[in-house]
Amino acid sequence: MIKRFFVLSGLCMFLGLSAQKTHTVIKGDTPYNISKKYGISVDELFKLNPKVKEGKLAIGDVVNVKGGSNSTTKTPVTTTSAQTGKIILQPKQTIYGITKQYRISETDLRKLNPDLDSHTKIGDEITLPLESIKKYGGNQTVATTKPVETAPVETASASNTKTKIDSGNERSSASNSHSGQDEYATYTVESGDTVFSIVNKFGVSIDELIALNPDLAKGLKAGMVLKIRKLDAAYIKKNGDALSVVLMLPFGYNTGQTQYRAMATDFLTGAKLAIERNAAGGQKLDIKIVDSGNEDSFKSSLSQINPNNTDLIIGPFFKSNVIDLLDFTKTQKIPVVAPFANSPELYNYSNLIIVETNDQTYADKIAEEVKSVYSDQKIYILADSKKDNANYLKSSLEKNVKNAQVSIVSSASDIQLDQNMMTGQSAPVIAILASDNDTVGEAFSSKVIALSKEVQGVKAFSMYAVPSFEKKVDELSQASLVYLMDRKINTDGNFEKEILAAYKAKYCKVPGKYAVIGFDVVNDMLTRENKKGEIFKQINKVQTQLATKFEFVKSKSNGAYVNTGFRVIRLVP
Repeated sequence: MIKRFFVLSGLCMFLGLSAQKTHTVIKGDTPYNISKKYGISVDELFKLNPKVKEGKLAIGDVVNVKGGSNSTTKTPVTTTSAQTGKIILQPKQTIYGITKQYRISETDLRKLNPDLDSHTKIGDEITLPLESIKKYGGNQTVATTKPVETAPVETASASNTKTKIDSGNERSSASNSHSGQDEYATYTVESGDTVFSIVNKFGVSIDELIALNPDLAKGLKAGMVLKIRKLDAAYIKKNGDALSVVLMLPFGYNTGQTQYRAMATDFLTGAKLAIERNAAGGQKLDIKIVDSGNEDSFKSSLSQINPNNTDLIIGPFFKSNVIDLLDFTKTQKIPVVAPFANSPELYNYSNLIIVETNDQTYADKIAEEVKSVYSDQKIYILADSKKDNANYLKSSLEKNVKNAQVSIVSSASDIQLDQNMMTGQSAPVIAILASDNDTVGEAFSSKVIALSKEVQGVKAFSMYAVPSFEKKVDELSQASLVYLMDRKINTDGNFEKEILAAYKAKYCKVPGKYAVIGFDVVNDMLTRENKKGEIFKQINKVQTQLATKFEFVKSKSNGAYVNTGFRVIRLVP
């Protein structure tokens, strides 16, 4: 059975509206191009249609407009000359299954099919390399020699952006530029981007974006480099041509805490592979490994660091140690990367880069997903013993979903079908997993499968990926399970295959959890660096490494950079 996976990154929103002098929304419409068509401003459109700002615009919606010009503009279509063919999407065939069958990465599939998204349906045509179709397609081929057309970039602000498949081959999607003495974080526009998606991504207003980029008045085009915001004062590299990097790892724990020593050792194997890879590519590196010891001895380990001759510090692992290190380096503003610590107490440090995506980010995304399908069902949240995530999620749902009936339960057996008051028949519910415990996840999966066999329309969501989700794909797809995933390797990607092979050749084993994190963190930071040590100028790049997506945003105007990256998996019937 082909697995039903849709891997998406980032947040998707959809917009919707009402009537007067009206326009009916068609595919490709955005607030910007609608306002342009009728000769009104986006602000006027928002005033006429307040719900637009709430994030709901869908094909067929009726939008209030005024009179005006009827002109519309689209960026011309560009073509490539690669020979391609098409297949007809079959029942139970999914994007994930296509990438498996035709040996194509998800990123390359997206490039060939710019309109590909979670609404792909049976009978749709999917473009693929003709050679792959002939080799792997059996009788699905619909041959063609036409060049591939890439979709135009929308010329406006909107939130109905095409969702992008987040694969390991998506290494970088932003860059930086300099303008005289002024230095800005910048973003290179990709196919499918809109002004609205970009301002949401970087937390700036449309007015700020247009003020920095007057050419936006001519339309948004793929490849355009946009200024996003003025950068903080640059960190100046100190050590000549070589980048001086310190890794602080907790080797010095006593025998009763050997798990931290094992964790550090595993992390280091992945880090060393990343270091050797970048050095082989021509990067000059001066690497120093510092034993950060345990909680009591950490401060003494700081004596091994020369702040005046250090360009980047990766580690330590624990929050209290990170704070001590930041206080130690505060006058030099050395970039400090925290692989595991993520806490509001850390958000005030402007030179800190926090890798761990926090639970609140996951909960916010799940709340958004639930809101999009909610229709007066009971909502059950299966919690872990702490209940922190469940309480936060419950509060968010009660605040943002009208008449939400939310119950937190401690056992999957407490999730029960609702009863229709009029007919007495069983009614579907929404079930959410707010625990990353594998045993709890197994019980959740079994319960959701059982309920979905009793009645149609049961919907399942999870803040985390647990092993049972991959084991029970077909059954869980009947509940349209949506879950968030991070730290998972796409073993079909060329980059991933290369790194996994290199690790096995070096260490004669597959990388463990912390080896993967070690590679991802170190490789991500080193690939953001250049000869000038300008890591903060490259921090807006969205990069996916071996298993981790890195998408950093400022926690506050002069605060830490926090990773908000994750992937969304959708199982569909």
